Amino acid sequence: QDDVDVVTQAELVRTLELAADQHALGLWQRDLNVIASPVQDLRDVFDLVPTETEDDWSAVARRLENLPGAMAGYVESLRAGVRAGNPPALRQVREVAAQAGKLVGSRTFFTDLADQGRAAGVPSRLAAALDAGAVGAAEAYSGLVQVLLDEVAPHAPEEDGVGRDIYAVASRGFIGSTIDLDETYAWGVEELGRMVAEQEAVAQEVLPGATVAEAIAHLEQDPARRLHGTDALQAWMQDVSDRAVEELGRTHFDIPERMRRLECRIAPTQEGGIYYTGPSEDFSRPGRMWWSVPEGETEFDTWRELTTVYHEGVPGHHLQIGLATHHSDLLNGWRRTIWNSGHGEGWALYAERLMADLGYLDDPADRLGMLDGQRMRAARVVLDLGVHLGLEKPASAGLGTGPWSGEDAFAFMPQHVNMSDAFVRFEVNRYLGWPGQAPSYKVGQRLWEDLRDDWVAVHGDDLRTFHRDALRLGTAGMATIRQVLLP
Repeated sequence: QDDVDVVTQAELVRTLELAADQHALGLWQRDLNVIASPVQDLRDVFDLVPTETEDDWSAVARRLENLPGAMAGYVESLRAGVRAGNPPALRQVREVAAQAGKLVGSRTFFTDLADQGRAAGVPSRLAAALDAGAVGAAEAYSGLVQVLLDEVAPHAPEEDGVGRDIYAVASRGFIGSTIDLDETYAWGVEELGRMVAEQEAVAQEVLPGATVAEAIAHLEQDPARRLHGTDALQAWMQDVSDRAVEELGRTHFDIPERMRRLECRIAPTQEGGIYYTGPSEDFSRPGRMWWSVPEGETEFDTWRELTTVYHEGVPGHHLQIGLATHHSDLLNGWRRTIWNSGHGEGWALYAERLMADLGYLDDPADRLGMLDGQRMRAARVVLDLGVHLGLEKPASAGLGTGPWSGEDAFAFMPQHVNMSDAFVRFEVNRYLGWPGQAPSYKVGQRLWEDLRDDWVAVHGDDLRTFHRDALRLGTAGMATIRQVLLP
């Protein structure tokens, strides 16, 4: 056995044990949230399918034809949850029903997709199949909305928190390591305080004597740091990404040639959020960075978003996921495509701090933007653990005494995020419906930094080797990565 085999065996055991625990808790019966549940998966796959040839469009037509059957199976899972007294929270039911409703009607995402096929010149028979598939897909979502509102909502609990049993398994799944939930909550409160203090210090560099809010207001008035429209946003993202790939590929990382193409795109959805999708195995579809811009948002601040491009691109997700795909000689297909949020998102936050260390965020405004994101991630640790476990609110939250509630989250998050109301609302709804995922970013970063420090204590200060050896293992739970790098 080599290190790759050790990781494969350990990850297989870990994921199978996790799946058994998730099934025992009935998580398949309540798999509903605003960002990463079958409701989104069944639609989002169409963002990734190729559409360049007639065969490609034939595959799209078959996927559309199969969507109603997949939706029917999902609906039966939700009904099983209702019968078992295990439905998702009412807030998620209502939010997802509204979200799915946008895919219902005579003109939808699916009919637009079918029109693209017709415009591409597919044969009339295939065009008709695309049209029929689009209608069927929209009808499937219409049926889902009806089930959510008529069958699930009447039985859904108003409480957003899932409790300690579900949360412990969810957290273990997202991080790939068992953490002390209460210690992590206390650490999150302390880490948030540190991020606030650091951001306040940098605000003084941006505008002497200013508070963080005043420094941000000052930057938002700087036309040199503002983009107008999604076309300008996309072009700026691409330029920043291209320069990072080129410069870091010469100085700090080995970036294979076929990984150097990273496409930056505006997502066809308008739900909010920024995300990365990995390349196809042969890199014919490159890695892509997507920005889902909420409806009505037309202006964007470069100082706030620069660190996000590094997070999603290089040295963040694209370096990590692209290298796993590239190493087909080392990693089998399963190892190249599995995902663990604590490992992946923790690495991306680690990468943001690394870019600051390398001088890419020396401008106080850009550093303030990075800290803005770090502060948000720390706040998510506090909010997520607090709400889902019903822990006592810290005095620093300014929300009074007593245990956290879902409504507290909507009052707490705007204190620590300088984003639009629409973005904050989407984010908080995401945390409430996806327990354990949001903290995995900051907790994962903590575990990466602890691992690095412990590795350096043993092997010396050779971070390039540490990064190379860590990333060549592909994605794995953080406990597995530590086991291999520090046996």
